[in-house]
Amino acid sequence: MDSLVDANHTSVTEFILLGLTSDPTLQVILFMVILCIYLVTISGNLSTIILIRISTQLHHPMYFFLSHLALADIGYSSSVTPNMLINFLVEKQTISYLGCALQLGSAVFFGTVECFLLAAMAYDRFVAICNPLLYSTKMSTQVCVQLLSVAYVGGFLNASCFTVSFFCIFFCGPNRVNHFFCDFSPLVELSCSDVTIPAVVSSFFAGFIIVVTVFIIVVSYVYILITILKMRSTEGRRKAFSTCTSHLTAVTLFYGTITFIYVMPKSNYSSDQNKVVSVFYMVVIHVESPHLQSQE
Repeated sequence: MDSLVDANHTSVTEFILLGLTSDPTLQVILFMVILCIYLVTISGNLSTIILIRISTQLHHPMYFFLSHLALADIGYSSSVTPNMLINFLVEKQTISYLGCALQLGSAVFFGTVECFLLAAMAYDRFVAICNPLLYSTKMSTQVCVQLLSVAYVGGFLNASCFTVSFFCIFFCGPNRVNHFFCDFSPLVELSCSDVTIPAVVSSFFAGFIIVVTVFIIVVSYVYILITILKMRSTEGRRKAFSTCTSHLTAVTLFYGTITFIYVMPKSNYSSDQNKVVSVFYMVVIHVESPHLQSQE
């Protein structure tokens, strides 16, 4: 273990990521599968961003948020996937202390931005369906920029909270992280200092953001459902439902996996199940943005 003597303690300067599996054959298979998924994610989301930027017909609030959601998808997946792919090919899967902090911070930042953007898109659908005559006013360019600013500032504050919490944790013993990236929970388990304050503060910030964004999404869709049920036209109902289906799918996948990993009691599932679900929400579901665009 690479270490640094600090007074009477030993400070860890790198971590060993245990990864998804130690089976060489399975590592090669996973490398090929995840590489293909990652390439599709990058190319698909980049295509979404470019198409929205160059097509004047797509210069609407929903597509404005969608382009930034695609950007967040790229950043979220890229914060973890490249390092995971490299670790499939090397014998010793290590990451430096600062690299671990950077990976944790970037994952939290883009994940938080995605939460806020999904909430903003739910609000956009609410205004479009429930108050169509006021849509241009309530979803003006200024309002869209303000909502986007909240998303990025919220992402920065939450990422800063987790990063500061990470630096407040002292590591002096084991440096083997039972995960394929520097997630906060397995890092806390390696601490040899009191982690009560860092864990509580970071959990509070993350929990607050999840509760607020989920509340906005749920309230928006309750009003949307009530409005749709009041529609007399079957075609109008069908069209209204079709504009929400893809967004609801992305919300369900994203928040469903987050709930499984960070909300459900740890005794309900193993660390291996945690890793599998983490791969799903960190890598796989971010292929959804191009699908979202095709459905709108």
